[in-house]
Amino acid sequence: MTSFQNHIHSAMQAIANDAAAIAMRAYQRDQFEFLGVAAPARRAATMPLIKSFKPASAESLLAEAQGLWDFPQREYQYIAVDLLARHVKALTGADIPALLRLAQQKSWWDTVDGLVKVIGAIAKADKTQQSQMDAALLHPDFWIRRIAMLHQLGWKGGTDLIRLQHYARQLAPEGEFFIRKAIGWALREYAWHDPAAIRAFLLEMGDQLSPLSRREAAKHL
Repeated sequence: MTSFQNHIHSAMQAIANDAAAIAMRAYQRDQFEFLGVAAPARRAATMPLIKSFKPASAESLLAEAQGLWDFPQREYQYIAVDLLARHVKALTGADIPALLRLAQQKSWWDTVDGLVKVIGAIAKADKTQQSQMDAALLHPDFWIRRIAMLHQLGWKGGTDLIRLQHYARQLAPEGEFFIRKAIGWALREYAWHDPAAIRAFLLEMGDQLSPLSRREAAKHL
């Protein structure tokens, strides 16, 4: 355990709540252990440490994130995502494969969607890195395909609409709930910027999109 991880561990152990941990574990279908620390308390305890952390390199940052990921309690994975998000400017497209490998460990929507923001920020800063998302779209792990579908969230006018629509078409036949939800979410997000484009796309796709994807995409149209 590194010094940074030790400080994080001590801060979290001091505020662990066994009763809350039971409820949090149940909410996540008993897939993970919890300390019972809600997000506001977790961030209050750890964000000063995260802010003061100065990564010597992308490798050192990723190593600290992996070290936190290896702790059994779920909150440490959330802290790892917070750490990566805070220091995302230390990362480049060369680090996307490592982030995708992280996403495949203890995978569930909470950590995967946290890493979407980190990967999306890297890809937005260097649009040439979207080719890695093209490859991710074909990955055998559906969580990685979900990341590809969602990586342009919040890009607004910077969104590559052609790529967004291509991804939705490519994934439309899938029956996985988290993929269908991701399609709808990505389209709905872009609809805030260009509702006409999403209306036209939904009309074009018709029942090729699942009812869930269509419902989510059209929620605010």
